[in-house]
Amino acid sequence: MSASLYERALEILPGGVSRNTVLRKPHPVYVDSAAGCRVTDVEGVERIDFSNNMASLIHGHAHPAIVAAVTEQLGKGTAFALATEVEVRYAEYLCSRNGAFERLRFVNSGTEATMGVLKASRAFTGRPKIAKVEGAYHGQYDYAEVSQTAGPASWGSADHPSSVPVAHGTPASALADVVIIPFNDPERAVSILDEHKGELACVLLDLMPHRVGLKPADAEFVSALRRWTREDGALLALDEVITFRSEFGGAQAWYDITPDLTALGKPIGGGFPVGAIAGRAEVMDVMNPLAKKVLFPHSGTFSANPMTLTAGLVAMELYDEAAVARLNALAKRAMDGIEDAIRSTGVRACVTGGGSMFRVHFKERAPLNYRQAYATPEEARQLTVLLDHLFDEGFMMINTCSAALSTAMGEPEIDGLVAAMKRGFAGM
Repeated sequence: MSASLYERALEILPGGVSRNTVLRKPHPVYVDSAAGCRVTDVEGVERIDFSNNMASLIHGHAHPAIVAAVTEQLGKGTAFALATEVEVRYAEYLCSRNGAFERLRFVNSGTEATMGVLKASRAFTGRPKIAKVEGAYHGQYDYAEVSQTAGPASWGSADHPSSVPVAHGTPASALADVVIIPFNDPERAVSILDEHKGELACVLLDLMPHRVGLKPADAEFVSALRRWTREDGALLALDEVITFRSEFGGAQAWYDITPDLTALGKPIGGGFPVGAIAGRAEVMDVMNPLAKKVLFPHSGTFSANPMTLTAGLVAMELYDEAAVARLNALAKRAMDGIEDAIRSTGVRACVTGGGSMFRVHFKERAPLNYRQAYATPEEARQLTVLLDHLFDEGFMMINTCSAALSTAMGEPEIDGLVAAMKRGFAGM
């Protein structure tokens, strides 16, 4: 049935899909239903979901409390050209989880949130340029996506990484306004930033960037960027679209810093499309429509819609400090088990991660930056073999062999994945 659906899709959708991440060979697998941590496809095959829609489903699928809340709201209406009470209540709640969130605005995706963060930074500082880490994914905005897919042929020297476009036709002017710095290399990063003193609106940083290797940033690196931005007058903007799940107040709780702005998304939507921009009141005020001069006019037809915010508020209230601690402990159990499996099978591999996420690499040591994390052709082949093995054994992973846990999981699901990983390693 999936094969026939894909044949139809190829006639109307470029490549047969609207999101490239669902592609598989020989065709995508189409879902029929899902509940908790299990997904059933149209062929009737059930799998345990360690992808959770690219880390967005913190409670897995169809959580009863979320379903009940959004069903009630559905009967009242889905979107209005009027304000809603839930917008106020949810904003208050999210700000209560992190002292750096003095003001907050809702948007509709992580891409939109990071785009808003960059535009707010420019509006506040009056500066055009931004800096970001090589390889880091921040959505599809022209500036935010620069160098997220750079490779050995294009990435330039380590001392001066090139600004490499993702989409064909990206304006050269956009590339010129994006400064690329290496991850977890404070000396090189600061040296590059020093060449752009007074020009940068912000330094955009994911504290555990997935495509850079899913390794938490070193405290020294983060502190160096905070110190440099403060001295220069640039802003420190964090992308916590994925990593907010890592602690009650986000991954920034791991560090002794206070960012100026934070982009949020994924899990805060309770399974619905969502994004949010949060940060220092003075900076957020560039979006204030009541100001004498509005520096960043901001709106959106579906921003703060009650369906998303109702689901998100229930999801985040359920994801309290105890739930965060439990999920992080399950991730540690998985990482410890995978490391044991690597040692016992003798496969050349390692595992990285933090909070409730982890990633397997076919490398001897954990990569420290994007260039070290970049997969060789042989490593990419091994990764595909392992992912296919896990899928056949009933485990869905993110396509980098990464996992984002949900509260619907317990030790049996974790131990089942570890055992399947071990069988996969042994087969290599």
